[in-house]
Amino acid sequence: MFSDIASYMIFGMPVIGYGGIATLLCLLVTASISTMNKRKIRLVQMKWHHRMAYVTIAFGLVHGSLGFLALMGL
Repeated sequence: MFSDIASYMIFGMPVIGYGGIATLLCLLVTASISTMNKRKIRLVQMKWHHRMAYVTIAFGLVHGSLGFLALMGL
């Protein structure tokens, strides 16, 4: 079941690939918020850094769990 979900193709790319891209983008946004605030570039408030960290962790857990469960054949 999970291997079917993970390997489902959308525009020629499996769903798990999109999950990895989304996780990477969330990680980069989270890191850039912190870096910009340290350099006194306050385009985004620091409270968003913590919120994006939670979103990144959620995306990472879903992506990793989907990959692991698909690998296990569940």
